[in-house]
Amino acid sequence: MSQDNRSSFDVFEHGFLDPEAPLIRIGEGELGGKAHGLVHIREVLNTDLNMEQFPGITLDIPPLAVIGTGVFDAFIKENNLHEVVYRDHISDEDLTRAFLESPLPAEVLTDLRALVEQVHTPLAVRSSSLLEDARYEPFAGVYATKMIPNKGKDTNLRLRQLVEAIKFVYASTFFRHARNYRRATGHTEEEESMAVVIQKLVGKHHGERFYPEISGVARSYNYYPVGRAKPEEGVVYLALGLGKTIVDGEPCWMYSPAHPKVEPPFGSVEKLLKETQTDFWVLNMGEPLQRAPTSETEYLLRENLTVAEQDGVLRYLASTYSPLSGRLSIGTGFPGPRALTFAPILVLEEIPLNRLLVELLEICQHALGAPVEIEFAMTLNPHRFALLQVRSMLAPTGETRLEVEDLRGEHVLVATENAMGNGTLETIRDVVYVRPENFELRYSARIAPELERINERLVAEGRPYLLIVLGRLGTSDPWLGIPVRWAQISGACAVVEATGSNVRVELSRGSHFFHNIVSLGVKYLMLSSSSRYTVDWEWLDRQEGEEETEFVRHVRLPNPLQIRVDGYSGRGVIYKPADL
Repeated sequence: MSQDNRSSFDVFEHGFLDPEAPLIRIGEGELGGKAHGLVHIREVLNTDLNMEQFPGITLDIPPLAVIGTGVFDAFIKENNLHEVVYRDHISDEDLTRAFLESPLPAEVLTDLRALVEQVHTPLAVRSSSLLEDARYEPFAGVYATKMIPNKGKDTNLRLRQLVEAIKFVYASTFFRHARNYRRATGHTEEEESMAVVIQKLVGKHHGERFYPEISGVARSYNYYPVGRAKPEEGVVYLALGLGKTIVDGEPCWMYSPAHPKVEPPFGSVEKLLKETQTDFWVLNMGEPLQRAPTSETEYLLRENLTVAEQDGVLRYLASTYSPLSGRLSIGTGFPGPRALTFAPILVLEEIPLNRLLVELLEICQHALGAPVEIEFAMTLNPHRFALLQVRSMLAPTGETRLEVEDLRGEHVLVATENAMGNGTLETIRDVVYVRPENFELRYSARIAPELERINERLVAEGRPYLLIVLGRLGTSDPWLGIPVRWAQISGACAVVEATGSNVRVELSRGSHFFHNIVSLGVKYLMLSSSSRYTVDWEWLDRQEGEEETEFVRHVRLPNPLQIRVDGYSGRGVIYKPADL
């Protein structure tokens, strides 16, 4: 690490709350991509952003401490954890237990105790690895984040919660999906090391719940534009509560920052009510339901909009449905079902959030020299905007062009006018697909491990493949699709998401899921329920199978497919081999 990078962080001297030193380093070693990204953008915003343009909003980057990678390396070495990490067939839970039972270096515990003695607000403990969030490195969402209440007078209890969260993040470096992901992206175990960011969690107390009114992700380039939106205009995702809703691909509000008043194309008010966010994640500040240090959601709860209404947080976020008129009206001034449309902010512009996001995206893109994705959270009354993350993205390159007539013919396996990515693949012979005749959403959680096992084998054999699924990928809700992480399907170089008579959901929009697809150059083709195109399932079923499970089939073709995606028109097509 250069001296310049080190000087951006003060060594921990019990000044975590000092506004003049909001970035503190604990231990030796590197600080990881996430921490460096925040340091760089903080300096840029101090000079380039004029907040007077956005009256009523204050902006900051929450104070954070970063535990250097040297602590991780010492923790692994001193506790002989390499023997555990490379043990065959060890489960993620058993791996985590081994990490939890191992002590951190004594000098680090001293600093962490001093930290919790003076900080009594909820904390987010996040990964900041050498590979994660570095420029163009697609490691977003591969490793863990754990949020802790950090509440009460018992310093020993709060220290234990913090230490357990740090060890959980450390353990996630070696979870099965993370190791498979590194292998699929051409990285070795030796290249990776883990720093940890400890950051004040953004939110407000509502009884025994703590959460922000708004969490969001904004991108300066939109790989999946809808309607009149253009790719270069970007895209924003908004949700009530903790950002886990967006990261996990659960329903949230999506819009183009160039057209903030235009609703997504739901087709009807009834469909909008059904497919927008209806519950949200909060940090539990009361007694935990159970002690579960091996779980990322140990201190989290999922609540519904009735709770949000009781907490009084829907004023700027919701519209209300009138059954008599069949229409949505902005605000919550009269009774009726609520819909999280964020219309008071986006349509009435009661808070200049969208203008701020447009400015931030422009500044960050210029500073990084590439399209960017930012994560943020916001509390209201007073309006505080907290910037949590900035990372680079890749825009499409190449000259692949497709016309409508290119999407037709018997030689077409799949075609769509909703594709993401750009370019042509002509070497793929393996196809892994979910068998539509056996698929129902109630079985989706059982499909994920089947896909993971096939993925592990194909990755180990160096055979990239086409993946065709029904429903949404990248969601944690099995009733929306197959709840896989990208690392579980990391060998796929092209993905098709289709719908059917028994699968009619909005398809993938998960933040980290799409960041990884884009950064890896994966071709993505979507077939919505209203699409004029379909998958030629009968042709696939006629091909000789190499492996079949209850829900998944893998075929190996004698000759390669041709996969073409036009990133400018959004068209995509997969052609069958000419001799089949």
